[in-house]
Amino acid sequence: MTHMHEPCWLLFGAGEPRPDARARLFCFHYAGSGGSIFRHWPDSLPDEVELVAVQLPGRENRLHEPLLHSMEDVAPPIVDELMPLLDRPFAFFGHSTGALIGFEVARVLRMRGLPQPQLLIVSAQNAPDVKPATIRHQLSDPEFIEVLRGCNGTPDAILANPALLELLLPRIRADGALFETYRYEQQPPLDCRIVVFHGSEDHLVHVEGLARWERETSQSFSRFKFPGDHFFIHAEEASVLKHVNRELAPLLSEAGSTLTG
Repeated sequence: MTHMHEPCWLLFGAGEPRPDARARLFCFHYAGSGGSIFRHWPDSLPDEVELVAVQLPGRENRLHEPLLHSMEDVAPPIVDELMPLLDRPFAFFGHSTGALIGFEVARVLRMRGLPQPQLLIVSAQNAPDVKPATIRHQLSDPEFIEVLRGCNGTPDAILANPALLELLLPRIRADGALFETYRYEQQPPLDCRIVVFHGSEDHLVHVEGLARWERETSQSFSRFKFPGDHFFIHAEEASVLKHVNRELAPLLSEAGSTLTG
């Protein structure tokens, strides 16, 4: 991945940036992970789409930076970093906690009078006004590890390795705090299409919570179900990207008409 500048909140997808791209896809990773979870996505995206992964502090190339624990500390700096890249149509994709971050970043863009995404894809996350059923980021390490085991997102080999856990747990706790202390504020719906992706066996979301995303858009809304649990975006990556490309097609058409108009 190629870094833009330091501090590097943004990572371009596999290989070099695509300066001639007609549209951009900004991706927000899930709790405890980093921007590299999207490293293979550019291979399946059209050449006209540039993928930019948002990298939170404290992981991967930002490993030694302090972790952030609240949405107020995360969303505004992301907008600061995005500003030079808002010169063409763009979309957001966020998985789990990343979906909430993408939603709040879109709101901050609107509040500042900046360009807004034309598409928001929220994956494996209930609507922002649905409060977490339980508060987990303050659990003891043994209890927290059992929660992670139940989510099926962390290999047993990592959960059994004290050195790896020492590195991983603070990052998942920080992202958990961001999610569990998030305060939803009633605002007008976003002026962009919202699409919900979710796994058929994901017990961390529910039908009512997913459906409530429709209240957050003044435009069209759709929901797609994939086989799998909370981390279906990995096992079903090809199918997920097929749907992403389908959703991006109108952006590319609009970008093309703008360029030729």
